[in-house]
Amino acid sequence: MGQLVLSNLKKSFGEIEIIKGVDLDVTEGEFVVFVGPSGCGKSTLLRMIAGLEDVTSGEMLIGGKSVKDLAPVKRGIAMVFQSYALYPHMSVFENIAFPLRVEGMPEDKLKQRVGAAAKVLQLEQRLQQRPGQLSGGQRQRVAIGRAIVRQPKIFLFDEPLSNLDAALRSEMRIELMRLHKSLGSTMIYVTHDQVEAMTMADKIVVLNAGNIEQVGSPLELYDHPENKFVAGFIGSPKMNFLAGTCTAASASGVTIDLNGFGPVTTPHKGSADLVGQPLTLGIRPEHQSLSKSPVTLTLTPNIIERLGIHTIAYSPQPSGENFISLFEGNPPMEDGKPIAIGIDPAHCHLFTADGKALSRK
Repeated sequence: MGQLVLSNLKKSFGEIEIIKGVDLDVTEGEFVVFVGPSGCGKSTLLRMIAGLEDVTSGEMLIGGKSVKDLAPVKRGIAMVFQSYALYPHMSVFENIAFPLRVEGMPEDKLKQRVGAAAKVLQLEQRLQQRPGQLSGGQRQRVAIGRAIVRQPKIFLFDEPLSNLDAALRSEMRIELMRLHKSLGSTMIYVTHDQVEAMTMADKIVVLNAGNIEQVGSPLELYDHPENKFVAGFIGSPKMNFLAGTCTAASASGVTIDLNGFGPVTTPHKGSADLVGQPLTLGIRPEHQSLSKSPVTLTLTPNIIERLGIHTIAYSPQPSGENFISLFEGNPPMEDGKPIAIGIDPAHCHLFTADGKALSRK
């Protein structure tokens, strides 16, 4: 049994069901990231764990004990919000120490706790300053320090980096990963940014419309998405999808006619009942090349982004979607001129009409 166990957890607001029966097991010491599009229920689920939202039905265990009816302060959790929520008239020391003063902790022990947190977060030289004198990243570290001093069983983070600029977000991601390694604590982190999820998580929970679509390590979700939704959400730039029809299927491979691009045979497990059925082929932008490959697609990019380390080409399709291609370096290509793009069927994904992924052989 994990440190946090959710069993058929549900949340409704009136007749509207937001969380639709979530089952999840979080092991002690894991860094778990809830990710999904806006409105998928990830923040609501986090607030339920924190005790800020009531549970409509289901069970929630922390350390083997039911906590769904406990007040937030009794759950052994600490939460860091998107907003820093610091007291502007208090010093950094007093902001970090505030929850300990509420508990009535003796001054000597309080100073020891705050000092230890400040050292971990590199805030020792800032303790007498006020929040207005700090950068955004430093303020967020103060908010994290206020959580650390409580020595919780579980840390909860609700999109804590969304108010920072791109450079600070990158720095704070690294700091949070270092913090996790040094503390060894269980951390649950909510974000809509799948890049954050991929770089920070031990385990990713992909949510969609109040349901869990898939749980796994970042590379498990990247390499083996269980459905089209996960495949399209995990990865940046996102996976391309091409509609087609199955023309042959067996245990050794599946052939799909791509409606204008010709047939492609992929090493997936199929059966005769797939023949004639609509299938969707998925190929990631980074799994393409300008060299000879088993399958070649002729595309005409109308937008080319040259980023130095790599180049991204966007080719419009009749469906209205862009087919995205990513190449290393600065390959020769021009807007409006056709290019031959090679794809390796071994890197392709296949999805049935209901969005489920076919297994590779």
